[in-house]
Amino acid sequence: MASRSSRRSSRRSSAVRAGGALGISAIAAIAVAAPASALNYVTNQNGDSWAVSDAAIPGLDTGSVHNTSTGSLQGFGGLRVQVSGGPKERMDGVLLRGFGLRFDGVNRFETTKAVELGGVAITRAILIDRASSWARFLDSFTNTTKQAVTIEVAFGGQLGYGSAAGATGRSNQSAIATTSSGDQSITPADGWVEVANPSTLAGEAGRTNNGPVGVVLGTPGSGNLTRTGNFLVDPFLVPLAAGGEQANHVGFVNRLTIQPGQTRSIARFVVTGLSETRPLTSGAAIPAAGSQVAAVAATASALTAAPAFSDLSTAQFCAIANWNVSTLVTSADCTPARTPEVTVPLAAEPEPVTSSPYDVTGKSLTELQADMESGKTTSQEITRAYLDRIAAYDGGPFGFHSVITVAKDAMAQAKIADISRANGIKGPLLGIPILAKDIYDTKDMPTTGGSLVFDGYQPTKDAFQVAKLREAGAIILGKANLAEFATDGHFSPSAYGQVWNAFDASKSSIGSSGGSAVSVATSMAAAALGTQTGDSLWGPSSAASLVSLRGTDGMQSADGVMPLTFIQDYAGTIARTIPDLAALLQATAVPNPSDPLTHEADAHRPASWSAYLKDDALKGKTIGVPATAFDDPFGTTGTSDAMRAQFAHFTTAGATVKAIPDPPPAPTGVPGDRGYEGWRRWILDHPNNPYSDVPQITLNQKRVPLFRSTATTYTGTGPMTDAEVQGFIDYRKRYRAILAQWMDDNGVDAVAFPGELSDIHLNDSIQPSFGRRDPQSSAAGVPTVIFPAGRNDHGQPINLQLQGREFSDPELLGYAYAFEQVAKGKVETALTPPLKYVEGSKPQPIVVTPAAPPVTSPPPGSPTPISEAPSVPAKAGRVTVVSSSLRATSRGRFSVKLACSKGASSSCRVRVTIRRGGVALSRTTVTIASGRTRTVAFTAPRAVRRILARGSKATLLVSLSGRGGTTVAKARKVSLRGPR
Repeated sequence: MASRSSRRSSRRSSAVRAGGALGISAIAAIAVAAPASALNYVTNQNGDSWAVSDAAIPGLDTGSVHNTSTGSLQGFGGLRVQVSGGPKERMDGVLLRGFGLRFDGVNRFETTKAVELGGVAITRAILIDRASSWARFLDSFTNTTKQAVTIEVAFGGQLGYGSAAGATGRSNQSAIATTSSGDQSITPADGWVEVANPSTLAGEAGRTNNGPVGVVLGTPGSGNLTRTGNFLVDPFLVPLAAGGEQANHVGFVNRLTIQPGQTRSIARFVVTGLSETRPLTSGAAIPAAGSQVAAVAATASALTAAPAFSDLSTAQFCAIANWNVSTLVTSADCTPARTPEVTVPLAAEPEPVTSSPYDVTGKSLTELQADMESGKTTSQEITRAYLDRIAAYDGGPFGFHSVITVAKDAMAQAKIADISRANGIKGPLLGIPILAKDIYDTKDMPTTGGSLVFDGYQPTKDAFQVAKLREAGAIILGKANLAEFATDGHFSPSAYGQVWNAFDASKSSIGSSGGSAVSVATSMAAAALGTQTGDSLWGPSSAASLVSLRGTDGMQSADGVMPLTFIQDYAGTIARTIPDLAALLQATAVPNPSDPLTHEADAHRPASWSAYLKDDALKGKTIGVPATAFDDPFGTTGTSDAMRAQFAHFTTAGATVKAIPDPPPAPTGVPGDRGYEGWRRWILDHPNNPYSDVPQITLNQKRVPLFRSTATTYTGTGPMTDAEVQGFIDYRKRYRAILAQWMDDNGVDAVAFPGELSDIHLNDSIQPSFGRRDPQSSAAGVPTVIFPAGRNDHGQPINLQLQGREFSDPELLGYAYAFEQVAKGKVETALTPPLKYVEGSKPQPIVVTPAAPPVTSPPPGSPTPISEAPSVPAKAGRVTVVSSSLRATSRGRFSVKLACSKGASSSCRVRVTIRRGGVALSRTTVTIASGRTRTVAFTAPRAVRRILARGSKATLLVSLSGRGGTTVAKARKVSLRGPR
C-alpha cells in the first residue's frame, strides 16, 4: 500500500517536540483548566464569534474556523501538506485533521496528537486575540526521518460561495480587496492580503456584505509566500481563480526544506471585521461603508510590522520560516536552531493488512454472489475482508468515519450463510454483508440516530427492511454513520464523527446518508440502507458514483426507522450497480401489512425488478430536460457541461432528448407538524425507548450542537389530526398528478435532473456545500433513480437522475440500466486500495466512541444547518409579526401572533427569536399554514417579570428567520406589560 512509505522505518522518534512558552503576553494572561474539547466558540470583544473545529463533536479536528457570526470565515484556516520525494502518501495533500486540538476555555487551541504525513510530524497551535479580532495559526513540521524532505504547505479555505453574476440579492462571492502593495494581485512581495464581499445591491456600493478578512503572510520576500492556489480543488496544482465560485477558495502555499530532526514552522495571522450592510446584533449600528475594510487593513499592517510572538519560546520563535526573525528580536539566539522542548505524542497508524485471501475492492454485489456460487470465495472471507477494510480505512486521523457500529456476530452470520449454501440454499443476497444507516432498528445492535440522545439504545426488533434482508440471507454487518437524526442535507455530522468524502477526503460526503454511501464506495460493505427526506439518497450517491432509488411513496416501508418528517421520509438502498439495486429491491420493496402507507403501492410492485433491466429499455423513449434544471446556483458550468455531454448516451441507447419547460409549482400546502408526528408514532412503536414525549428527544440538550435547540419548551401544533394526516397524503397525490400532467403535456417518458451541480465544498465549511437543484421526488413522492455519469472537469464523480410518473419505478430502473450499459459512467476511488494479504494476521479491533461535548454553545444568531428538505420551493410564503402590544400572565407567559401570507404554495416555516437589549431571551421554530395566523407562546425570564410586577413595560424585539425558502418581515419591537 503506497501510504506506508520507506520513511517510516527510518523515523528517529515516535514523539514530536513542540516548544513551551517562556513569556506569556497580555493576550493570553488568563489561565483556566483545560476542559474536554469540541467544536468551540470564542467571542471577540466586537461581538463576532468564531467557531473553531477542534477535536470533539462533530470531530472534524482540523483547527480551521468553521464559521464566524459575520460570515467572514466559512471554513478557513485549514492546512494541506504535500511531501516531495519518495512514495506518494495515500492522503498526501488532503485537508489535515486528527490533531486532538484541545481548547483552554478562553482563546487557545493546542495539539495533543501530532499528525504524521510522509515522515513529517505536524502540530497546530491557535491563539485568538479577542480584543483585536485576530487569530494566530502556528503550524510546525518536524522531519522524523534520516533524510532531508521538502514539503509544500497550503493554508486557507473558503471566504464566500457562489458567484456575483446573476445574483438577485446580496452576493456571497468574495474578492481581493487590497494587499500591502496597494493592489489586488497577491505576490511574495506582500506582507498581507485582504478579502472582502462587495455588496451587489443598489445603494450599498463600497460596502462589504460579510465581514472582511485579512491574512498576514509574513515578512515580504522572506519565505512568506511561494504562490497562491485553489484551496478547494488542489492548491498545489490549480491556481487561484480571478473570479466566480472558484475565487472564494483561497490558498496560500509555502515551500519548505526540512533537515533530519529539524522543526520548521509557519506562523500566519487571520484578522476579521464586521459586515458593513447589516448589524451584528439587533439594534446595533451598521458600520460605515469602507470602515471595516480599513480597520482590518490597519490591523494586518500592524501585525506584519510587529507580529505577536512574545508568548513563544526561543525554540518556537527560531523555527518560524515565513518571517525574518533576525529583524524582530535581536536577543534571540537562533544559531544553531533550537530543538523544541515539550513532547507531543505522534498519532501513528499501524500497517493495515487483511487476513482474507479474497479482495472485495470494487466488487459489485452480483460479482460477490457469482464468486460464492462458483466456490471462488466464501461469505466468511468476504465478511472478514470488509471488516479488515473498516479497521484499516474508517478510523484514525485520516479515516472516513462512515461506520458507527459493527455487528459482534458478523463472522458468525457469515458462517451460517456458508453452511446454508453448502446445504443447497441459494439467493441473490445470501451471505452478502450490508450496512444499515443508524436510524434503522436492529435487534442485535444499538440504534443511536447518530446522537448521544440514544447512545446505547437497542430496539427489541428489526426495522421491516432489515428483517427482510435477513430473511433473504444477507449479513447485517453494522450501522452506518449519518447526520444526527438525518437532519442535514449538506454534511453528515454526528456525535460519532463527521463523514468524509470517498473520492476526495477533504470534502463533504453530502446529505444525511453520507456513511451509507461512503462505506459502499470505499468497499467496506456491498450495499447499505439509507433514507431521504430531501436529497440524502441522491446527494450521497452522486458524490460517490453509486446508484439508488427514491421510489414512489410507499414502495419501500419506513417501519422501524427514526423519522425526520412523517410520510416524506423514504427508506431506500444505496448500491454499486443497477443490477445490485434490483436484487435489493426484490427483497425490500415488498408488502408490509403493518404499514398502511405502503398499501397503495402493493398493486404496483413488479414481480421481478431484474426483468426490467434490458439493454434496449431506452429505445423509443423521450427524456425531458427542464429549462433551468442544470443551471448551477453557484454560477459554475464545468459540472453541468459534463452532465449535458452525457445526454449523448441516452441517444446512443435509442432515446430522444428534448428540452421542456420547468416543472409546475406545488399545490397549496397543508397544516401539521410532521416532524412531531413522526416522532410521536415512533415513540408509540418503541415502548422500550427511554423517552415518552417528543420534545424530550427533539429539544434534548445532548443533541449535536449544530442541531441543538436553545428552546426548552415545545410550542408547535403537536400531534396531527386524522384530517391533517389525510390532508398531507392528498396533497402529495395532487402534486404527483400535476407532475404527471406536465410530463404528458410535454410528451416525455422520464425527466432528467442533476446530482451535485458544482464542485463539492470542503468538509469543514458552511452550507450550502454544493450547487443544488432538487427534483420533485421528495416533495411529491414520485420516483427518481440515481446513477453514475462519469466525472466533471476536476475529476469529481457526477450522477444523473431520471424522474418519472408515480409507480414507474421499475421502468426507471430499466432506463438507468440501459444508460449504464453504454455510458460506463461508474468510477472508483483511489483512496482505499486493496489491503496486503497476510495469512493468519490478527484482525484489528473496530471501536467507535462518541466525542466529548463542547465547552461552549453556539452563540445567538449562529447559522442554522440547512435541513435535508428540498432547497428550491415552488413559491415561498412570507411571515410577519402581527402583535405590537402584549400582555403577560402572572407567571410571565405571553404570546406573539404571526401570519403566513396567502398564496404560498406550502406552509411557512420560521425561527422566532425574542430579544431584549440585544440579548436573546428565547427562540423556537414553528410552522404556519398558508394564509393563516398562529400564536407562539413564550415565558419571560425572571428579570423581565420583575419589571412587569412593578407596573412597568418591557420593550422586546421579535426577529424572524425563514426556513425552507420562507421570507420574513423586518424585526419588530413590541411592548410587553403585566396582567391587568
